[in-house]
Amino acid sequence: MHNPSVDRARALLSRTPLVDGHNDLPWALRDRHGSVPAVTAALSDLANTLPGLHTDLPRLRAGGVGAQFWSVWVPCSLAEHEAVTVTVEQVELVHRLIAAYPADLALATTADQVEAAFASGRIASLIGAEGGHSIASSLGALGALHRLGVRYMTLTHNDNTPWADSATDEPGVGGLSDFGREVVAEMNRLGMLVDLSHVADTTMRDALAVTTAPVIFSHSSCRAVAEHPRNVPDDVLERIPGNGGVVMVTFVPRFVSPAIAAWDDRMAEAMAAQGLKHSDLAVRERFHETWEGRHEQPQATLEDVVAHLEHAREVVGIEHIGIGGDYDGCPEMPTGLTDVGGYPRLLGALLDRGWSEDDCAKVAGRNVLRVLRCAEEVARTVG
Repeated sequence: MHNPSVDRARALLSRTPLVDGHNDLPWALRDRHGSVPAVTAALSDLANTLPGLHTDLPRLRAGGVGAQFWSVWVPCSLAEHEAVTVTVEQVELVHRLIAAYPADLALATTADQVEAAFASGRIASLIGAEGGHSIASSLGALGALHRLGVRYMTLTHNDNTPWADSATDEPGVGGLSDFGREVVAEMNRLGMLVDLSHVADTTMRDALAVTTAPVIFSHSSCRAVAEHPRNVPDDVLERIPGNGGVVMVTFVPRFVSPAIAAWDDRMAEAMAAQGLKHSDLAVRERFHETWEGRHEQPQATLEDVVAHLEHAREVVGIEHIGIGGDYDGCPEMPTGLTDVGGYPRLLGALLDRGWSEDDCAKVAGRNVLRVLRCAEEVARTVG
């Protein structure tokens, strides 16, 4: 049935860039084709709707996406220096993706470049590194990634780094180590956003105590709505306005649906009974293929995502919310948000609930662009 609010959302996204905080297409392509040269040879496929993926150019356009942070995630299982190499390869893959579609995509490393790309009718392409294992405990490697265009780094992925604790690993250093605090300070100096998705609550609090620039959560939702360690607890949410940061609500079903979070806990228990690590994505996927409870997974919905956005607005205020879908980072997405074409439906649902167009514009992209500008200003001040 036609919804006029979705039309209003599409019109809004023609004026205001939607800046999504996290998309795993680069690794999904690497996983599908095996190497950067093989991915490069297949990049022309993205001009068409691709089965088995959430992301391609037609659906980015249909979704009104104005800017995308492309994740350059690599597995935590890689040895430290191998992780650096593969991360650099993933950065190169993103640059090749952008070069393959010069009329549709434009590299952006600043907020001004995002807005210039949007004004030219292209999708601004930013790069985010997902997991501090990608720098092998080297500030030089961190600086090199920044020089290559990376503009945020998630301090951990599913496993701890030697200097920061992850939300889905056993406590290691109790939050951030002294070197972890140096990493945050160096990111402030460079103008690289500190991303607190995936990190332990202790790491969130330590980073907020140390940083001189606003932080982001590139793809996390609210723990008060769905009890999952990847979500942000209210006591941390309450500190975000004072920091000036932004929580980019994600669509991952196990993070947004309380029923799926409970089901996921059952799977974690079943894996632990077999000595398997639930946080290892590849291991979890293989286990899920034969687990007897796999057919009992509930279905997440667009309304589940809206519940997180409304809770976040209540706790942190409209100035500190964004969107980080995590498309192509998990097998399934909520009904109504099954691919990157669904953003107008999400904003239309917010409009239907009485959110103003100005509110929706802030959530869509204005808030995170403000944070990016602030990080740039901090870098100019302390660099």
